[in-house]
Amino acid sequence: MVTPATRFSCAAASSLRDEPLSGTATHVRTWVLLEHSGPWGNDALLDARLPDGLGAALKQQARTYRAKILLVRRARAKRDPEQLNIFVADAHPRRPRVEHGTVADLREVLDLDLTAFREGGSAGLAPYEGSLFCVCTNGRHDACCAEFGRPVAMALDDAHPEQTWEVSHIGGDRFAGNLVVLPEGLYYGRLDPQRAIGVAGAHLAGELDLDHLRGRSSYPMAVQAAELHLRRRVGATRVVDVALVRRAVDGDVTTATFAVAGATYVVRVRTLLDPETATRLTCKAHRDNPIPRHELLAVERTS
Repeated sequence: MVTPATRFSCAAASSLRDEPLSGTATHVRTWVLLEHSGPWGNDALLDARLPDGLGAALKQQARTYRAKILLVRRARAKRDPEQLNIFVADAHPRRPRVEHGTVADLREVLDLDLTAFREGGSAGLAPYEGSLFCVCTNGRHDACCAEFGRPVAMALDDAHPEQTWEVSHIGGDRFAGNLVVLPEGLYYGRLDPQRAIGVAGAHLAGELDLDHLRGRSSYPMAVQAAELHLRRRVGATRVVDVALVRRAVDGDVTTATFAVAGATYVVRVRTLLDPETATRLTCKAHRDNPIPRHELLAVERTS
């Protein structure tokens, strides 16, 4: 008797090889979230049923402003409302912020002033107070995102319905269930519903879950890893405990200087791309790629 082959799961494979989460968040500061209930397809901006030409225009804006533009929906959405929610977020490491508005036609988002927003001004929307819990459930992009993300989104929707959104691809499918908390740009991975509720509750209290934190999106990946190494070393779990002062890169070594409770620490990490670690990193991958790793070299208190 022939039995069907077991589907390859990039998330299960990553977990089995005990791949570190730290230093794996997509490096991006400007976020744009557009309500669209779907279906999203593999490449949401191009494959979803957006007004003609809007997807390509949004792709161009994403390149121009180095922004992450996501389609979002409520976990139990059946159709789009007459007024669609839009958010812009700046994941500034010291002054994160969000603006919010509604539109009847998503083409209106092309009028947002992202240049002014990136420079500290307004995009043309109203300030939004509060957190956004963004769970990747883009199963057409990667099956693991739906398999592990949907239960997380439903649980968070039950606990925090006004703040929770399902979102299109955010990066790092193999770490599903994935959650991004805006405006801080905090990436969390390998969440199940219970852990996600804990992460959200801790965040609202100003705390980080270091066991599931992938990194802060406003920092390059090596700096994300350096911050997490330092936080674990000194026990700094509050969001505001650690601030990046400067960074320097020399080849594959990154030196990051942080301020922590009046003290200054220098953290050095080496980024490794060992060909021997090459494997399938996503469910749809057609070839193997090395697994990026950030090796801790030193942590030194300098003042």
